[in-house]
Amino acid sequence: MKVLVIHGPNLNLLGDRETDIYGQTSLEEIDQALKDRAKSDGIDIECFQSNHEGDIVEKIQSGKDEVDGLLINPAAFTHYSIALRDAISAVELPVVEVHLSNIYSREDWRSKSVIAPIATGQISGFGMNSYLLGFVALTDFIKKDNA
Repeated sequence: MKVLVIHGPNLNLLGDRETDIYGQTSLEEIDQALKDRAKSDGIDIECFQSNHEGDIVEKIQSGKDEVDGLLINPAAFTHYSIALRDAISAVELPVVEVHLSNIYSREDWRSKSVIAPIATGQISGFGMNSYLLGFVALTDFIKKDNA
């Protein structure tokens, strides 16, 4: 099994950016925690971050026949990127959307996700654990779907 993890815009600044909202954990620490979990579960994982919508679309598309599932934090693209939504729909992979903060307890505009309606599930508000919980949920879903 292989999982593609995608981090959207500004997540490369984690640990320094708005730590009162996003915490002090860096993106590198999140990626390492995911890689450690994947290794212990015997799962291949690839992590990718970009601030550019088109790069993320291309990465999603490249996973169509290469990965079994997608774990994505679309960040700001969550709220308006029909391009990401369409790319995710096109690859027909199980997808779990994750967010470090609880997007439903913040500004009203953050509570709308264009990704959630096509996602297998969504986890938000648990900091780095949103990624780890999302990874477990995604891989369990893939295993059950392939059983």
